[in-house]
Amino acid sequence: MTTVICVVAALILLGLYLSWTAGRLDRLHARIDAARAALDAQLLRRASVAQELATAGVLDPAASIVLYEAAHAARQAEPDGREVAESELSQALRAVFAEPDTLAAVEAAPGGAEAVGELTRAVRRVPMARRFHNDAVRAARALRRHRVVRWLRLAGHAPFPLAFEMDDEPPVLLTAEGATTA
Repeated sequence: MTTVICVVAALILLGLYLSWTAGRLDRLHARIDAARAALDAQLLRRASVAQELATAGVLDPAASIVLYEAAHAARQAEPDGREVAESELSQALRAVFAEPDTLAAVEAAPGGAEAVGELTRAVRRVPMARRFHNDAVRAARALRRHRVVRWLRLAGHAPFPLAFEMDDEPPVLLTAEGATTA
């Protein structure tokens, strides 16, 4: 009788552990989805602000074209090419805002200070959003690597989470150290 009680208690504890683990994995996947949506929103905002700035007529024509094409490509990118397009937008932003004279000219234009402030906020939020997403992915991947999760297929049919890897380094002039307006 004691053996039966011990076996039943062990099975109940095992069931509780497996249920808790499956629930934790489900919450991590929901967190990944929310973080990905936030990242997508920040990337879209950065591309929109860059595209708006490129068409405002405050940059020289070559810089406007480079920035507009990179922002447009980032906004229209397919999911499998999104990381590359977003990295190219980061590179275009660094190239356009490499010189302090460019930033000063944009700020001197009507509405330029507000545009630079909005772009500064946008380029600062992208690395944070990407970090939150990748942290959630890292936690879910670590849990999914456990033997029990794999053997009992506690993840169900959810795809294996992938980190979003891109060049998100903002232009030096638009960071906290270099920005004149924030």
